[in-house]
Formats: sequence, structure tokens, C-alpha cells
Amino acid sequence: MSGPASTATLLLRGLTVRRESRAVVDGVSLRVGRGELVALMGESGAGKTTILRAIAGLDVFAAGEIDVAGVRLSAGGLPRGDTLRELHRRVGMVFQFHNLFSNLTALHNVWLAPVHVQRVAGDEAEARARALLESLGVDPRADAFPHELSGGEAQRVAIARALAVDPPLLLMDEPTASLDAGRRTDLAATLTALVAQGRTLIVATHDRDFAAMCAKRVVRLENGRLLTDERVE
Repeated sequence: MSGPASTATLLLRGLTVRRESRAVVDGVSLRVGRGELVALMGESGAGKTTILRAIAGLDVFAAGEIDVAGVRLSAGGLPRGDTLRELHRRVGMVFQFHNLFSNLTALHNVWLAPVHVQRVAGDEAEARARALLESLGVDPRADAFPHELSGGEAQRVAIARALAVDPPLLLMDEPTASLDAGRRTDLAATLTALVAQGRTLIVATHDRDFAAMCAKRVVRLENGRLLTDERVE
């Protein structure tokens, strides 16, 4: 791990991810500044989710470099030790199917990361978790288990969990996949508010209407390659 090479929240340089002999992400370079909301768009199989997983340290990449707010990931292996711990402080990820721990309440799903990643005391972590749930409008569901939550509620709890360690970068994978039109609008407003707080968001989506509601920049992928990178006025 080394210090930041730039003021960007995220830098990808020639990122390549292979599945056997096929490049599912092929030489993608991208710079994302603080407070940007970038929509990664493309058909299924374009490489959107794979890029997010590589940034979060979940997938090995074959070539290139990733720099997340000064934490540098190198090709050829998953991050470990201090690099992994620092990456967990810099990146929060909201998965398509939320991946909440089924045996924990909403509150304890959010409480967990500050305690185990940042070594925050239990009382302080609980106060932080309750504040996040309240800010996202799901504090009345703090004691509910994941199977008792609606899709929209589960998603907001997952966002709160991702924000619990106060990361500068938030990744979201197909966040509107199970939402109706009203909840899509609510989610767009939530993400816009997060950007206004100075957060950087990268959202993988094929939902053009949703991207139009909240993204200020649209990056289009095709067959693992960056096709276009356009700012939205």
C-alpha cells in the first residue's frame, strides 16, 4: 500500500480481468473524482459487475492497477493484510441482492462493520448504526430481520451497512433490479443526497431512466471495453 498518486477517489489503469482465456474486462482506464456519481452501463456480460468486484477486492485482475483513495491494488492476487483492511475503510459495496446477514437484525447488520473493521466500541457503533438507519428512513425497522423487510427497506439497510465505516467510495450493483418506479425515484433522491455530502458513487446499471435521474456521468461498456465516457448536463 502506498500514498495517493492523485486527488481522484478512484483510478483504474488498464484494468483487465480474465475468465480462463477470455477477457471479461479488457484494458479499462477510468478516473473518478470526489463527489461524482458515475453510472456504469452496458448489456449483461459487458463487465460492469466484474469491475465493481475488482475495485472492492473481491475478484483477481490479470493486468492493470486500481487506486482507491490512495490504496493501490496490483494484478495477480487478492488484497491481504493491511491493504485489505485499508480497502475496507475506503470502499462500501451494495450488492444486487443485498447480502444482509439473515441471522442479524437490521441494526446489527449495520453495527458489525465499525466494530470489526474500525474496532469501534459497541455503544458508539450502535449509535452510528441507528443514525444511519434514521438518515435513510428505516430506523423503525432496526429490530427487524432481513426476511421481515421489504425489498426497498432491505436495500436501504444495505446502503447503511456500506456507509457504516464512512467510506469515500460507494459501489452499487444493479440497485433498481427489484424496485418499482416509485422506489426507483426514492433511491435516486437518496443517492443524489449522498453525492451532495461529498461521497463518490459508482453504480452498475442497465436502467437508463434511473441513470438519467441521478448520474452526472455515464460510462458505457461493451464486451469488457470502455466504449464512451460522457458527462450529463
